Amino acid sequence: MLKSFFVFVFVFVFVTSSHAASKETLKYADCEGKALYLDHYSNGDTVFSRGCVIFVFGGGFAAGSRDEKYYTPYFDWLCENGYDVVSIDYRLAMSHEYDSYGWKSGVSGRIKRFKSAIQWAADDLITATSFVLKHAREWHIDVTKIVACGSSAGAIACLQAENILCGKELIAELPEHFNYAAIVSFAGAIFSTNGRPCWYKRPCPIMMFHGNSDRRVPYQKASLFGIGLWGSAYITQQLKDMDCSYYFYDATYQTHSMASKPMNDNRKEILDFLNQAVNNLNKIQIHNMVADPSLPKRKTKFSPFIYLSQKG
Repeated sequence: MLKSFFVFVFVFVFVTSSHAASKETLKYADCEGKALYLDHYSNGDTVFSRGCVIFVFGGGFAAGSRDEKYYTPYFDWLCENGYDVVSIDYRLAMSHEYDSYGWKSGVSGRIKRFKSAIQWAADDLITATSFVLKHAREWHIDVTKIVACGSSAGAIACLQAENILCGKELIAELPEHFNYAAIVSFAGAIFSTNGRPCWYKRPCPIMMFHGNSDRRVPYQKASLFGIGLWGSAYITQQLKDMDCSYYFYDATYQTHSMASKPMNDNRKEILDFLNQAVNNLNKIQIHNMVADPSLPKRKTKFSPFIYLSQKG
């Protein structure tokens, strides 16, 4: 009986400890007088180099936290499957902290502020990526397997950063030929003031989850006079036209819930994508249209003002 008890305790400790990654908090930058921190999650394995997922939280560029408890099971799962996780702070230009920064009121002022919010978030992601690269040897991270992943505003930041990396200008903070191994976007989009997003270099493999009834981040696009957001459906068509790797999980009548649902409900698809795109370097071109019969029919078209004027 005593022997059985000790066996039970050993198994319990082993199972519970194997599911919890260790966490280290570090400051990675000072921007606009604000200290930015990241949490590095790892399973502590130093035998081989691992991939790394840099995660950017959501919250409308007004709220949110890098250490939100909701994300922790997703981080632990990634660590169990061979990836370190780096969850980052970024400047929230739509928050009250920046209300007196100098943006004017009205539609024009809000668009300028929104543009700055996205640019700041993408810039901070790039700065955090540079920090990870500098610590890659110490953390046993394979620099060819760095993935950017984000939810909602964080997904916009990830896609925006990839679009910047595929632009004409070099990014001083990163090695000349650096690119992410992949992007995983939960309800994201790309912002542009010059019409549809342009890609001067081939983007990395991109996985996108989006519902066509999302009134927070456009599924297709929301633009006025060439200014606006181009969503997952539009980006997928661009990637298809360029013969690039993509996986679009296209959810009929789903709302902005796709900014969080995949972290729990679609782990198999995420891991399959990472294995194929990051580990095996296979070309992937999948458009997976999913319809849940239990969902009611919902509105799928919204005014651009819905997306461009909201706060938080």
